Amino acid sequence: MDYFENVKKNFGFGCMRLPLLKNGEVDLKAFTEMVDFFLENGFNYFDTAHGYLGGRSEIALKACLTDRYPREKYILTNKLTDNYFEREEDIRPFFEKQLKICGVEYFDFYLMHAQNAVYFEKYKRCRAYETAFALRDEGKIKHVGISFHDKAKVLDRILTEYPEVEAVQIQFNYVDYDDESIESRLCYEVCRKHNKPIIVMEPVKGGTLVNLPERAKEVFSALGNGSPASYAIRFAASFEGIFMVLSGMSDMAQMRENVGYMREFVPLGDKEHAAIGQVRSIMIGSDAISCTACRYCVEGCPKKIAIPDLFACLNAKRRFEDWNSDWYYGVYTKNGGKAGDCIGCGKCEKVCPQRLEIRKHLKEVSEQFDKEN
Repeated sequence: MDYFENVKKNFGFGCMRLPLLKNGEVDLKAFTEMVDFFLENGFNYFDTAHGYLGGRSEIALKACLTDRYPREKYILTNKLTDNYFEREEDIRPFFEKQLKICGVEYFDFYLMHAQNAVYFEKYKRCRAYETAFALRDEGKIKHVGISFHDKAKVLDRILTEYPEVEAVQIQFNYVDYDDESIESRLCYEVCRKHNKPIIVMEPVKGGTLVNLPERAKEVFSALGNGSPASYAIRFAASFEGIFMVLSGMSDMAQMRENVGYMREFVPLGDKEHAAIGQVRSIMIGSDAISCTACRYCVEGCPKKIAIPDLFACLNAKRRFEDWNSDWYYGVYTKNGGKAGDCIGCGKCEKVCPQRLEIRKHLKEVSEQFDKEN
């Protein structure tokens, strides 16, 4: 991994869940404070994509990071996302647009975004990988990688066909480790087989591994003062070959906590691994919808249903009998987009990285909430 020598420590700032103001814009003051704290504590890796927060993530990074710090002070990762090109000729103009919005002359890492069996065929047809390698040769990209959401066999195929790929970003956490739909462990093993440094996304599974059921919280409480987030992130960072673990932090409290235990990182011990095994069993036995709130499903929904928010309402209702769930459901659907409005087109399921049965779950949400709202 000597070619990643400028990256400090193994903990990165994922910029998909930044602090927001009431009007939906990024809270630049709060984000600036987080950026400064992150850098002051010896970390320097930032991850974004053009579609994050409806384009606001890149803009905020320019205002709070790239306009304020010398280029050598930070590592910036961006991505080529399926929505923004249809042919090879579209890729370079989009890439140049990303550079301009972010206020930089190059990206340290540029990832082929959300690769799966279907997207990979489009990226091949449009020569996306070849274009990225050419941009790397021109000095506009330092390292070309992929972010990945599919089965291990597909990952093995991509890395076999494109051995020049330098890093792989996978979903990796203790609940998904042996999940048959995510195959975190098997994907990890494929990366190791191809000797690719691994970037971890969703170490806390979109907050699922932070807001644990009481039985699971008790298991971790018996270990000491560590938080559920700390055990989840340290679990991912403890594996050999893990180059970077990303956390999508949205406030200074999360930032201070995560930096606190990652500044002087200590791998998990045997007792902690045993506790994680217990918590995993509890979580797998729960009936929560394992949505990570990536929101890929929302953009193309013809009925404008806020799918992750409605799933969160049902999860809270199931886990905690939370009466606030009914109120929040009303808030999320006050202008339409109720779960029962789903027309079953399936666009959401085609882009879901978790491969959830979204239409089925929306029926469950509707059964729970639509009569009451």
